[in-house]
Amino acid sequence: MQKKQKGRRRPEEDPMQKTTVIIPNYNGIKFIRGCLESLLAQDVPPSHYHIVVVDNGSTDGSRQLIEEAFSGVTLIALPENTGFCHAVNVGIRAAKTPYVILLNNDTKVHPRFVGALCGALEARGEAFSVSARMRMWDRPELMDDAGDRYCALGWAYARGKGQPASRYDAPAEIFSACGGAAIYRKRILEEIGLFDEAHFAYLEDLDMGWRARVQGYRSYYEPGAEVVHYGSASTGSRYNVRKTKLAAANSIYVIAKNMPPVQWIWNLPFLLPGFLVKFLFFCKKRMGILYLKGIREGFGKALSEEGRRAKVPFRWKNLGNYLSIQGQLYANTLRLLKKT
Repeated sequence: MQKKQKGRRRPEEDPMQKTTVIIPNYNGIKFIRGCLESLLAQDVPPSHYHIVVVDNGSTDGSRQLIEEAFSGVTLIALPENTGFCHAVNVGIRAAKTPYVILLNNDTKVHPRFVGALCGALEARGEAFSVSARMRMWDRPELMDDAGDRYCALGWAYARGKGQPASRYDAPAEIFSACGGAAIYRKRILEEIGLFDEAHFAYLEDLDMGWRARVQGYRSYYEPGAEVVHYGSASTGSRYNVRKTKLAAANSIYVIAKNMPPVQWIWNLPFLLPGFLVKFLFFCKKRMGILYLKGIREGFGKALSEEGRRAKVPFRWKNLGNYLSIQGQLYANTLRLLKKT
């Protein structure tokens, strides 16, 4: 692994630094300049944050662009595409700050972005993570994500997706933060474990928020930290072969990993129709067989030796947290049906 570090001092040399902004990049030549320029225009002093780009073996010239045009940014160049989870874990391990911000390369951030996320985390001592206000790139009056929810049907969905952004002006508790633009308390990441690299990509942020909830930690949404997000920039479209298969596999893996057996049995009357509806949805897109292959891979992943090791062990001391999570699954199902 090759590391490029120029300009701005390393995080451990500056006691003023609060957070490290970690950007995984894979062939992001179309977006990375705008993303970094917006980050360098924050309304907090440069000494308060550090920027790390973890490049996943890009071949489009984006790595060279970062090297040549952004001397104050730390570049960690990986030889190949190791996936979102491994890339951000490399960045988290390199960070020497109490907080880390994860940011997609296909974003532009508001000048208050870093300061608002840090302030929101500092204001809530029990908070594990805080999700930013993500607007759609081409229609910024609409929301892209106001934090993530998970429901009893086995569906993860973005709160506020496609809704007027004016409806999401207030902070709120959420099930998990969207890893495309969120801040995390690093000591809790180290306590519960970093991102599960078996995910490779998709639903890894849901898994992280779920594991934190089992331990009694909470996640929130902060509207003062604004981002415009292009979406699916590295995969090419919202529904494509790679994404559909990975997301289907991880939708099984995240349940097997985080639900005790009694809980997933309890939820079967919701999960079975939920997965059936998803299958029919992908059948309409002529991707039904692909979706089923992903489901099969998810069971294989959950039953593998690696999957069994990753299983979150049930502890009686966390029973109250499991009951709270179950309540969230029911509440988020109703919110989905009511489109609120």
